[in-house]
Amino acid sequence: MSLFDGKRLTNETFKLDIERMRRGWYSDKYFENINRMLTALSAEGATYSGTHHNLPQNVSPEQIAVGDIEVEMQWFTRRVGKTIIVGVDKSLEMLRYCTGYFEGNNFVDTFDQLQVWAVQDGATVESDGNPMEVRPVIKVHGRYRDFALLETPTLGILTRASRVATNVYETLDAARGKPVLFFPARFDLHEVQAADGYAYNIAVQRFNVDFSRTVGPFISTDAQGDWWGGAGGGTIAHAAIASFLGDTAEAMMAFSRVLPAPIPRIALVDFNNDSVRDSLYVLDAMFAKYRECVDAGDETEAAKYKLYGVRLDTSGSLRDISVQPLGEPALDLGVTPRLVFNVRQALDHASERWRLPGSWKEAAREYCRSVKIVVSGGFNPDKIRKFEKLGVPVDIYAVGSYLFNNNGMTVTDFTADVVRVKVHGEWIDMAKVGRLPRDNEELERVW
Repeated sequence: MSLFDGKRLTNETFKLDIERMRRGWYSDKYFENINRMLTALSAEGATYSGTHHNLPQNVSPEQIAVGDIEVEMQWFTRRVGKTIIVGVDKSLEMLRYCTGYFEGNNFVDTFDQLQVWAVQDGATVESDGNPMEVRPVIKVHGRYRDFALLETPTLGILTRASRVATNVYETLDAARGKPVLFFPARFDLHEVQAADGYAYNIAVQRFNVDFSRTVGPFISTDAQGDWWGGAGGGTIAHAAIASFLGDTAEAMMAFSRVLPAPIPRIALVDFNNDSVRDSLYVLDAMFAKYRECVDAGDETEAAKYKLYGVRLDTSGSLRDISVQPLGEPALDLGVTPRLVFNVRQALDHASERWRLPGSWKEAAREYCRSVKIVVSGGFNPDKIRKFEKLGVPVDIYAVGSYLFNNNGMTVTDFTADVVRVKVHGEWIDMAKVGRLPRDNEELERVW
């Protein structure tokens, strides 16, 4: 699966659209045009006949079969700083199944003529943005026309998966190792969920290795866990609360009664824009039922009414009722530090309002103080760092669209360059101006 287990995923996982990929369905058209041109020149036995070549003076330009030219190509990103590399395994399977050419309707597989080196998913590269100092994550030696069509799809999966993984990694770093729920599924096509969820999981593993942590992966759809065996999790949505006439406590009681106990009970408490009040309503109802079940000796049923957490998701255009206005209104809107502090204080002291026998007072206090606070809505590393610097009592961050961000410092676009060609049995540097053949000590021979 990755650097962390020493295994690589195969097409049994990816289920590539091999036939259409071989024919260039997923390739920029100019690669298809180049492929057709080189194939035709090969059939003609054409050789180089120009005069303005870049060959060294001691290398003859004669009798070079351009249609069958062998090249060294390297794949790399110029994202500044650390990039978590993901998408390598899928790129390799594209090369494995789609390298070759058509003779009529028959595909001639020439994959065994390639030499391929690659890093593992989960590897990292560092860059200062200098294109002369890149670190390739895949390197291929082979006849260019046999794999020219694969440049577009391989760059696509490397770019997207590495971008998501790196954004997740930086978010985990900002959160100081607190769990980050992966909530971006609704912001893109459902077809990308498997690759995105895999990238997220690789980023979590990379973070754990780098910082000696044991943060778990938390995804919201089953599709996001398809490539690595994960399963989606979640509790309740605003629509469910609306179905219970805006009564968050009643919705959570129904949820708790019907759904299995292993599903964490996390109440979404901003429906009425009064997160403190609704948190307490939920807490009151669920603890009362929890106590009733424990007193009846039914620990199994009691587990269904253990409130795991409350989630604050106040809209960025609203000020929660519990947040008193300050001089700058914008600082009051959405999920703010003061809102989290207000909810935490209310939860921690909730049991003081309850009439309880002495034997229950400490258990009730612990029940309330163990309720976690989850925040969502517009969170990114910058906002999370501010919360952490202020010591805001957040336990879990849920992050959505930021994890797809590809702007400024988060641009992770990959490029593939031919940097050498094989002429008369000798490898000659042939990179465009501004690029050089580069190496990476983590590249390993794949085939």
